[in-house]
Amino acid sequence: MTALATAPTARPRPARAWRAVMRLHRPALIFWGFFVSVVSAVLLWAYGPGGNAAAAAWQRPCTVDLCDVGYAVDIYHLAYRFCEALITFLPVLVAVWAGGLLIGRELENGTAELAWSQSVSPARWLATKLAVPAALLTAGTTLLVLLHRLLFDAHQVPKGWNWSDNGTFEANGPIAIAFPLLALALGALAGLIARRAVPGLIAGILATATATTLIGLAGPHLVPWKTSVGDLKEGYATPSGVIYGREGAVTSTGAHIPDPCTGAGKACPAAHDIVGYYSEYHPSSQFWALQLTQTALILAVAALATAAAFTLLRRRTS
Repeated sequence: MTALATAPTARPRPARAWRAVMRLHRPALIFWGFFVSVVSAVLLWAYGPGGNAAAAAWQRPCTVDLCDVGYAVDIYHLAYRFCEALITFLPVLVAVWAGGLLIGRELENGTAELAWSQSVSPARWLATKLAVPAALLTAGTTLLVLLHRLLFDAHQVPKGWNWSDNGTFEANGPIAIAFPLLALALGALAGLIARRAVPGLIAGILATATATTLIGLAGPHLVPWKTSVGDLKEGYATPSGVIYGREGAVTSTGAHIPDPCTGAGKACPAAHDIVGYYSEYHPSSQFWALQLTQTALILAVAALATAAAFTLLRRRTS
């Protein structure tokens, strides 16, 4: 009697894994699509009719007793600043939620182990959990950054925005795209460590806040500073519209030291051999150098966090 051959268990196709992740992230996908659509619409409004109305109001001649540009300029600036704050904050929060809460919840509920028992390897499970939100976050944030940049370059009111402003600098380049990827990686690592949803989310938020703060502090120092020097009469000669660094006094030997004469009398500089003052700064010409070096640092930390997450998962499931 011929023995019947047992058919090998079919491995889930990649498309099925992607669809499962999409179903799991459905509420977040709906929210993310709504968020990107609304912010894109507001930015396009400010670029088009909102900006035109603000420019017309700004150029309106003053009367003898009144020089009020009206609400058009205020609404225009509010739309810009509101969208800018959302671009720099909300994608990061969504990324932490996708990494920390959802991965922690699957481990807490046992659905991760169920997936692994159905011929889905732990590494492939984690890769899919990270790849889907990473792709969607990158696509949506890239669109918002491009629209923000478009509006910034076409700014029709002479005052109010500067490339070096907090929020504006980040939202105008790839830094805003890289930070959600870092948050996703740190959130996933936190979820794997905690193995629970809420603790994973909290730990991911704390880790992301710490990392973004430290990177933000280190970022300006990754590119060599420009230096301006003024004499005793001129004082600090830092140009306007720059990212400011250190400042201090210059001695007769050319040494740069902390200013010992702040609030002191006129005889203080001579007593400390001070002949001038220096200021360190980053001009607008260094925008892309600052953006790219800081983005590289963010992605490097994200890669380390991702590698740590896969290493931890492999050790726990081997």
